[in-house]
Amino acid sequence: MLDSAMQFLCEADRLKSVTRANVLMDLSRPENSAEHSWHVALQAMVMGASDRAIAMILLHDLVEIDVGDQPIHLGHDSDALQRAEAAAARRIFGLAPQSEALIALWHEFEAGQSPDAAMAKRMDHTQPVLQVLMAADPLPDHVRIVRDNLTTGRAARLSGEWPAFMQAALGLMDGVALPDDDLSRRMRFLAEADRLKSVIRASLLIDNSRRENSAEHSWHLALYALILAGKAPLGVDVGRVIRMLLIHDLVEIDVGDVPLHSAGGQAHGAAEVKQAEAAAARRIFGLLPDRQARELFDLWTEFEDAATPDAIFAKALDRCQPAVQNVMGGGVGWAEYSVTRQQVTERVGRQVERGAPALWGWLDARLARFFA
Repeated sequence: MLDSAMQFLCEADRLKSVTRANVLMDLSRPENSAEHSWHVALQAMVMGASDRAIAMILLHDLVEIDVGDQPIHLGHDSDALQRAEAAAARRIFGLAPQSEALIALWHEFEAGQSPDAAMAKRMDHTQPVLQVLMAADPLPDHVRIVRDNLTTGRAARLSGEWPAFMQAALGLMDGVALPDDDLSRRMRFLAEADRLKSVIRASLLIDNSRRENSAEHSWHLALYALILAGKAPLGVDVGRVIRMLLIHDLVEIDVGDVPLHSAGGQAHGAAEVKQAEAAAARRIFGLLPDRQARELFDLWTEFEDAATPDAIFAKALDRCQPAVQNVMGGGVGWAEYSVTRQQVTERVGRQVERGAPALWGWLDARLARFFA
């Protein structure tokens, strides 16, 4: 079961190389589908979506590994696209041990009829709107596409489904500043979160084509939690774990990534780094409405302290995923830091074994072969 789960999670790494029509808010580059999925899941989280809706969002774009992104402003053969996406869903989700459940969840999202699917679709369709309109200097062509989408396209339904968002979006297009209300504060938080896509990590993608960024890493970890839920110790709330992992690296917007294997491993847990991260958490979560800001700061602190069952499992996944990336990618990232088997065992193994013993057994066997 673990073999198939990890095969699926490694295949999912390819979503980080699917380029979308949208660009980051700083206009520096096109967005990819993995970091988009993270941003949509984060938006769903702060807008009050259920765990099930968030799970749909984590999965919804995986078919793009085979079929690519389909920009809404371009024409498509809808029937042919549906057939291609359904075939991609069967192939990709078929790698996972819970394949039938995942395929059913993906089809439910696509149909958009259940309350959870409708919420997930709403988040998926509004994140690109927010991303365009809250950029410091929106691209005129993208604003035109958003205007068409909101007035005559698939997002026009928001007038009835989510009138507050529609009013805010139309106002932004007309140069009206957001008011200081709860929705606006959430939108400003989500705009700030876009910057996590530009935080570069030491780990590489499995194909070694480039370094991973912290937003797509956060999506991949949330997917790990969803797929490996059966390996969580008794009493772990996987929905809370996913929420922890969606926010756990947001502080890196201010402090950057601190590689686990850099500077002898000491910098990663240094007191000054922890202080800087706590200050970053207060600033970033402080953009949200006060009650929600406290809740997410507490959730982030729980993850950092790694003392509760949920946080211990979340930490185990956070340490495991980069090690899997390295093993499957030939250890190119580890070579840069001259990483040894002992270092991986000490800095990764202890945390993974503490939170997910079976997962450590699987990884340790592969480390033995890798370092042989």
